[in-house]
Amino acid sequence: MPDLTHNLEAVQRRIALAAQAAGRDARSIALLAVSKTFPAEDVRAAYAAGQRAFGENYVQEAISKIEALADLRAALEWHFIGPLQSNKTRPVAENFDWVHSVDRLKIAQRLSEQRPDNLPPLNVCLQINISGEASKSGVSIPEAVEVARAIAALPKLNLRGLMAIPEPAGSIEEQRVPHRQLRELFERLRNDALELDTLSMGMSSDLEAAVLEGATIVRVGTAIFGARDYSH
Repeated sequence: MPDLTHNLEAVQRRIALAAQAAGRDARSIALLAVSKTFPAEDVRAAYAAGQRAFGENYVQEAISKIEALADLRAALEWHFIGPLQSNKTRPVAENFDWVHSVDRLKIAQRLSEQRPDNLPPLNVCLQINISGEASKSGVSIPEAVEVARAIAALPKLNLRGLMAIPEPAGSIEEQRVPHRQLRELFERLRNDALELDTLSMGMSSDLEAAVLEGATIVRVGTAIFGARDYSH
């Protein structure tokens, strides 16, 4: 197992330095540890090192981890960040605290209908296809206002903000461009009277660019848990 305490501290240092460069308070940026493909015991070790919020991409894998860590459920915050098919929304609505990857209104409607009454509203982000890639999920920028308004009106959901997975780019200046576009859209929606507070953007390779452009949640996996093995 990697030295999770050391890795988490190193990522927090990167966030703090980027926040300082942006003139921001580092405490305004939450670290989401992306634990997909890593076992429940790695999540438990990261919890022991002080991490509380974890991101998962695959429904079945995530549910088995949530169940394995049931003793920590009150202390952990589970975020679903992967592509979500209509037939998989129920277990997500029943088990997660956040969904970042709401990429169409139908998914939001199903999550709203399936969120149990005894749980608080499900926090959701609207995923934006910021780079316009055919292979990527997400709402286009022109569609975003209408879809965001419709999601914000749904019961048992709390539309918190926007999420994006930009195309990889080389320099930090190139990386900043799509993150800036997402922030500008976020500000446009806020000016449109939507009460948003979350910009979920930035990963291991580009978190500095994201923080410079206003990220409030960065989603970091490899820099915490190490390289992923997808063979299983």
